[in-house]
Amino acid sequence: MSNATRYTGLIDRYRDRLPVSATTRAISLGEGNTPLIKLENIPALIGKDVEIYVKYEGLNPTGSFKDRGMTMAVTKAVEDGSKAIICASTGNTSAAAAAYAARAGIKAFVLIPEGKIAMGKMAQAMMYGAITLQIRGNFDAGMQLVKEVADQAPVTIVNSINPYRLQGQKTAAFEVVEALGRAPDFHCLPVGNAGNITAHWMGYTEHAVDPLHYASNRAVYDPSTDAFSGMAAVQSRPKMVGYQAAGSAPFLRGGPVADPETLATAIRIGNPQSWKHAHAVMKESGGWFDELQDQEILEAQRMLAMYEGIFCEPASAASLGGAMRDIKAGKIPEGSVVVCTLTGNGLKDPDTAIQQCSDAVMLGIDATLEQVKAGILSNMD
Repeated sequence: MSNATRYTGLIDRYRDRLPVSATTRAISLGEGNTPLIKLENIPALIGKDVEIYVKYEGLNPTGSFKDRGMTMAVTKAVEDGSKAIICASTGNTSAAAAAYAARAGIKAFVLIPEGKIAMGKMAQAMMYGAITLQIRGNFDAGMQLVKEVADQAPVTIVNSINPYRLQGQKTAAFEVVEALGRAPDFHCLPVGNAGNITAHWMGYTEHAVDPLHYASNRAVYDPSTDAFSGMAAVQSRPKMVGYQAAGSAPFLRGGPVADPETLATAIRIGNPQSWKHAHAVMKESGGWFDELQDQEILEAQRMLAMYEGIFCEPASAASLGGAMRDIKAGKIPEGSVVVCTLTGNGLKDPDTAIQQCSDAVMLGIDATLEQVKAGILSNMD
């Protein structure tokens, strides 16, 4: 295949819209370019006239949206001469950091909460060769330690406080607009550290500007005005809606949650690092935050798998679960175009998936034609 037609990752695709030069070496694994899938069965099941699309970020190289930010963070770390990166993680960030560090030929140090990470994500970090530090504390404690140690050791932080992470993640919004030919009316996301909802707003804001002016018109959060500035001629942008797990919902509690708890481990974060940015997004977009119980999240995860054939990890399903509830309630009106981000692949957390499939049909039979036929015919209805 000619290099002229081979997809080589989001940095090469959007080089003129990212803080890189023509000569910057992209540390890439072919991330981005993920499918935007229109749901065919769920809208009918909820009885509402809406178009629902899911942006399936679980098909990135390490199985989550984190790859979009990590390609940029590691690319810039290498360009600046860094030999090691570090992150705190509930799992997906550690997997992405470890993979991109391996690709770049540098070291990755990851801090994870002991006993609080899905095994699929742990396996990734180990296989990619990261040096894993399991702390007896939660993600928020790990994040504080990462910020402190970065001042005393030669490592680059690649959590979402690294501004290049959000630059990479904003490209998901570019892809949504390109696929739909317009911005959606509503974009729904799970919210943990709140970097992704911030990045999407940046992307939608920049994409609404004449493409000729991308290089000089990047969305920048201005703390003095609590808004995103630097843009001109902004056209249509979606209302941004963020959903948290009820046991880990600082935006709904009005402040940090000391001991967050939820089965949706990817959003088990009590003190979001992009707190102010996310509030600015909600204010500007006219969107809102809400919360779901774990059972609601798991029901949405299984519904998506059983009726649409799409398997996402639990935290991802918060976006669809919340959207369905708000559509039924009329908060998201009929006739709307809705995009839900599915942040991670279901194979990240197989244990949680298996635990909720106790009613799945699994027959033990003899290896005979008669028994196979009987098993089929008895389950046709």
